[in-house]
Amino acid sequence: MRFNEMKLEEPVLQGLEAMNFQEATPVQEKTIPVILEGRDIIGCAQTGTGKTAAYILPVLNQLIKAKHPDDYINAIIMAPTRELAQQIDMQFEGFSYFVPVSTLAIYGGGDGATWDQQKQGLQLGVDVIIATPGRLITHLDMYNIDLSHVKYFILDEADRMLDMGFSDDIMKIVKKLPEKRQTIMFSATMPPKIQQLAKTILHDPVEVKIAVSKPNEAITQAAYICTEAQKMGLIRELFGKPVKSKSIIFSSSKQKVKELAHILKRMKFNVAAMHSDLEQAEREKVMLDFKNNKIKVLVATDIVARGIDIEDIGMVLNYDVPHDPEDYIHRIGRTARANAEGLAITFVSEKEQGKFYRIEKFLEKEIYKIPLSPALGEAPPYNPQAFARKNGQWNKGGKSRGKNHRFSKPKKEA
Repeated sequence: MRFNEMKLEEPVLQGLEAMNFQEATPVQEKTIPVILEGRDIIGCAQTGTGKTAAYILPVLNQLIKAKHPDDYINAIIMAPTRELAQQIDMQFEGFSYFVPVSTLAIYGGGDGATWDQQKQGLQLGVDVIIATPGRLITHLDMYNIDLSHVKYFILDEADRMLDMGFSDDIMKIVKKLPEKRQTIMFSATMPPKIQQLAKTILHDPVEVKIAVSKPNEAITQAAYICTEAQKMGLIRELFGKPVKSKSIIFSSSKQKVKELAHILKRMKFNVAAMHSDLEQAEREKVMLDFKNNKIKVLVATDIVARGIDIEDIGMVLNYDVPHDPEDYIHRIGRTARANAEGLAITFVSEKEQGKFYRIEKFLEKEIYKIPLSPALGEAPPYNPQAFARKNGQWNKGGKSRGKNHRFSKPKKEA
């Protein structure tokens, strides 16, 4: 469906045309009409499906279509991280180029001037607030902020906000909102805690599920089966020659991120580390330099696994195996964006084989195992069942105790 076939106001369509947006993605096609009707909605869609525009466009449309006060907060968008809040703010700015709607991002890490700007915007009123839960709660606790005129309340990446412990903060914010409002929730996964939250804060919601949760077919996936000690040798081997496109190396450990960035700097790479220890100004500079090709390799924790939209990332490397399949999909989803192709490589140590096998089961496919270079020594055999937990599906011997599934057991590498 094309955007001009939807019931969008002319200034919104002008903004879309200026940004060369013509065809709606599946999530946009299914959710925008529902939001325009004023219905509450819960959408299950991951990063990269166009879900940000799926709620920005109809909310923007309603703000210019219906009369609303200029000196109050009219919409609140909640995001789990400052990076995602910044990105939403930037997209809102782009879509609202021909629309007199004001926005303000509320997140931590800034200086005193940033705090004062946030405080002033909250007290004097701004059309749309894009906020992380913790920083918004801090302002609400310190000042008399009026949220009684909020018509639209949006939670983006709700599952991640709950995983980060923001459940109480979200409910504290909800209690300050008017009962009569439109609530929009997007989540990449739909665990019981998200379903419970939806029952609590949404009224008769429409449920939209986009069958994603699987990587883009344009991503070539591969893995190295190795020991933990061999991983650093693999890094030196893979990055022993100039990198043609931008790359992200993910690790779950801040210390390992710092160590890898240091090693790559010594190898004369334009590299930077991204983790939660950095100040906000440092994070912004790193991401801007990465986007502008001043940095070719970004070594990061999962802080950039979601919500970062940079189109020309050629490779994602998982230095360690993510905790669950959803995290794996979010990580490798940083590549192969905007109809490009990409490569995703994962290092799998012996202790991580069970986690990696669960990813393969989830994807219902065997990921190609690249033979290890003889110079790095002998690779351990791929025997994930030996390390899998006794979770009622597999015993240590690897024989199924559960129901049959479509995944076929991978063959060992010779």
